[in-house]
Amino acid sequence: MIHSQLIDPKSIVVVGASNHLGKPGGKLFHNLLSGTFRGELYALHPTEKEIQGRPAFADVRDLPCVDLAFLAVPAAACPALVKALAEEKSTKAFVVVSAGFSEESPEGAVMERQMVEICRKHDAVLIGPNCIGVMTPAYQGVFTLPIPRLVPDGCDFISGSGATAVFIMESGLQKGLSFNQVFSVGNSAQTGVEDVLAHLDESFDPKQSSRVKLLYFETIKNPRKLLVHASSLISKGCRIAAVKAGSTDAGSRAASSHTGALANSDTAVDALFRKAGIVRCHGREDLTTVASVMQLPPLQGKNLAIITHAGGPAVMLTDTLAKGGLDVPRLEGPRAEELLSHLFPGSSVANPIDLLATGNATQVDLALEYCENHFPEVDGVVVIFGTPGLAPVFDVYDVLDRRIRSGRKPIYPVLPSVVTASREVEVFLSKGHLNFPDEVLLGEALVRLAATPLPARLPEVSGGENRSGLRTLMEEAGDGYLSPREVGAFLDLARIPRVREVVVGQESGLQDAIARVGFPLVMKVIGPVHKSDVGGVVLNLDSETSVLQAFERMKAIDGWEGVLLQSMERGMEFFLGATWKRDSDT
Repeated sequence: MIHSQLIDPKSIVVVGASNHLGKPGGKLFHNLLSGTFRGELYALHPTEKEIQGRPAFADVRDLPCVDLAFLAVPAAACPALVKALAEEKSTKAFVVVSAGFSEESPEGAVMERQMVEICRKHDAVLIGPNCIGVMTPAYQGVFTLPIPRLVPDGCDFISGSGATAVFIMESGLQKGLSFNQVFSVGNSAQTGVEDVLAHLDESFDPKQSSRVKLLYFETIKNPRKLLVHASSLISKGCRIAAVKAGSTDAGSRAASSHTGALANSDTAVDALFRKAGIVRCHGREDLTTVASVMQLPPLQGKNLAIITHAGGPAVMLTDTLAKGGLDVPRLEGPRAEELLSHLFPGSSVANPIDLLATGNATQVDLALEYCENHFPEVDGVVVIFGTPGLAPVFDVYDVLDRRIRSGRKPIYPVLPSVVTASREVEVFLSKGHLNFPDEVLLGEALVRLAATPLPARLPEVSGGENRSGLRTLMEEAGDGYLSPREVGAFLDLARIPRVREVVVGQESGLQDAIARVGFPLVMKVIGPVHKSDVGGVVLNLDSETSVLQAFERMKAIDGWEGVLLQSMERGMEFFLGATWKRDSDT
């Protein structure tokens, strides 16, 4: 449970605050002092009388009651400090930036568990340990840079790694990406990425909350919680992108040594993200590019126009979009000819709309006008415009600024000259816009967003599974083998959705079974255990004749007891197994 004391505290203490800005406690205290926090800020240090111009307390007992505590002291001192603050100072939120816990040793894991138990006992929330901190609009409690300006329509960002959070923010800020809240959860001893996401869901305000959520995982501890709350947020109009690192054995080993993370099956992660509606990314630039697209109006369709003065980037972008199922439709007809007549000789409007290297602000403005109002087949526009350094391009970016603000269709600026036109790009971003310096990354982001389905509808689970019925079914199973009818009953009692199916033992029952299951369907023989080995499975039956022929053939299979008809479905194949070890076997 995340309390208001973590999000909007009225008082904060930094345990381990320092006058030395090269130390985590010193930089953290400095960032709180120079940020947006307007409450009471305290420093705790055993010997210093003053920290960065503020009086310092030498002992926890001398402190007044405090909402939120940051701990930047050796790991061994943390459990006792958490206990004292929770019991004596009514502290309800702790952010432990100190390392040296479960990521380092068994002894560290013990100290970590001690802090969790103290927080549970006192209904307090614990972030970390081994993290960089937390930033909300109320305060900036981190010992790192950058510290972005936090705005309500920026991204909410939750990271399992502190350093990675820093690098992702740097990547995003260079593109003009904005942030609202940033949570670095480190070892996630009590509060993981999923728990913070649950808080963002449960506290969601349609008028004020951020609509874009970014996640970086090294382990997913609670897939069900992630699924439920990601699906809920997306249903409320949010979009979520995530990186799950540690997809290989070597990567999982690296993650474990970094934050004590456990491995997750990468195939399972793919399925989980797809079911939740989360856009899966595979790196910092990928994540921040997808996030930047998410902060723009959604693309209503799959057709894009490309306006460019450079042929190569337009070709690479066109290839990327086409391979991913998006389209760069040919523009032709009277309106296209009309636009062409206003451009320099040698230009093209077939799409990409190539203005040549001599293209100027007036031509960019005119091409955008035609894409907005005269080419109904166009759903969005990519503008690729850099400079070789011969002349400033402020006027072109002013056109983009005006058109982005006034247009109905999304415009994606690709301004690749981040060095040669750095001043022009800086001014453009300062107006609240985004830049996609790499056209291929933009294309891949657009493709990935278009290919990510909406969250799957989750089954109702309010009644829970029928445990007594399940126990009875298992106890009556005899040798443990369940017939197809019993498997179906088991799934129903467990409230697990399943395909339509009917067991048939006589030819006379086939027609009714077909009506209930529908075409196309699958027929499986009942009796033999290894059905495929004896030709006992037939897929894609789509007529009564084919069903009857398969039925007659299966009747001749040794051990035949009947057939199972199931609806033919497509999706990910999933095998579930379990081992039950009795106490007497251990």
